[in-house]
Amino acid sequence: MSTIEKAIKNLNSDQDSKDDTISNFPDETVVDKTDVTRRQVPTDGEIRLPWEAMRQTGMLTPEDGRSQIAEELRAIKRPLLRFAFSQEGNQRAHNNLIMVTSSVPGEGKSFSSINLAVSIATELDRTALLVDADVARPSIAKYLGFRAKRGLVDYLLDKNVSISDVLLKTDLPKLSILPAGRTHHYSTELLASENMRVLLDELSTRYQDRVVIFDSPPVLATSEAQVLANQMGQVVVVVEAVKTSQAMLNEALTKLSDANIAGLLLNKSRVKSGGSYYGEYGYYGSDR
Repeated sequence: MSTIEKAIKNLNSDQDSKDDTISNFPDETVVDKTDVTRRQVPTDGEIRLPWEAMRQTGMLTPEDGRSQIAEELRAIKRPLLRFAFSQEGNQRAHNNLIMVTSSVPGEGKSFSSINLAVSIATELDRTALLVDADVARPSIAKYLGFRAKRGLVDYLLDKNVSISDVLLKTDLPKLSILPAGRTHHYSTELLASENMRVLLDELSTRYQDRVVIFDSPPVLATSEAQVLANQMGQVVVVVEAVKTSQAMLNEALTKLSDANIAGLLLNKSRVKSGGSYYGEYGYYGSDR
């Protein structure tokens, strides 16, 4: 039985332990973003992240170094970082490009993408770039309290837009953000384009210490996720405890069968260890 198959089996066990599930981790459908959205409109390419508002919604902040969520994210990111900078595969493997997705909307993928990016940005010798690749339904800017006129889609469409024009620096020195940009009715084709391939090569190789986190569309909601996944070095699938069915997860994993699935991230769950439960996140890595 593979690690992913074991994870699915554990997911079934978690479904049967509904009373043990913690439900205070927000997802894309329940977080009230109204106050956060009005906080910042970047004018100079640099934004101040709304740390207090993020803390109130359960997100990781740089001051949470010894908190439970910080420890959980350390356990999650360590194998991802190890593989990102391993010698496995060739230069085109894009090992340091990590896509975070889910089966359907509302499982917490954007929330998890932000937390993972912030956690990686606290590494001493790594930098993080967070890309909002859910171009049909972007939410990173809403979560982090800013609006950006241009982003990934604008770069892919307009040869006069450079990557430096759309990258945003933040007040967390090692974290940058690439917003989604304008909406476009051919977003799948854009993500499958030669321009996107060239961009991914550049993002993967320009900085030796960079990890790029892509907040992807849900797998079962659009065709964009499959196109993006096949260009990533690692794919993390967020699964909402209790709510996500095994059939739904199996269907999503089937659609991602050609991708390098790094593991499943079980959100809003207490993970059993040695007879006791701990944590909001459970992580199941793949056999690679």
